[in-house]
Amino acid sequence: MDFPAHLRPASVLLSPPHSDKWALLDAMVAATANAWDLSPELANECHRCLLAREHSVSTGMEAGIAVPHAAVAGLPQLILGMAILPRGLEFESLDGQPATVVVMILVPKTEKLAHLQTLTEVARRLSGSAFRQSLLAAQTGEQVVGLWS
Repeated sequence: MDFPAHLRPASVLLSPPHSDKWALLDAMVAATANAWDLSPELANECHRCLLAREHSVSTGMEAGIAVPHAAVAGLPQLILGMAILPRGLEFESLDGQPATVVVMILVPKTEKLAHLQTLTEVARRLSGSAFRQSLLAAQTGEQVVGLWS
């Protein structure tokens, strides 16, 4: 998967000041919608779908990783957003640890295979602690996008 084709520097939040995952998800959707110039209606649909998915089961994984994701009707292509949280944020993770790297995946509802493939690839890439440390050390959105190349 060509991550840089789906992740824009403006959709990367570095050390955002949010105190809970819900505020973080709101900011991630807003930044990503802005970076991809989504209509207000489509941005609202992305937000609604993402929050519905997160309310059903937390997407906090282990080792400081969270991968909130949603399939969205009307989305023209797969888009990604990220938050890098060196201090961590409670995300109801499987291991009880705060999330430090959050990758948001928004995929067209009609592309179920791409959804699964992207989730798998994100999990695979983030399984390496050296890669996660590189992400946490990034100073700009451009650096984060470049690390996925």
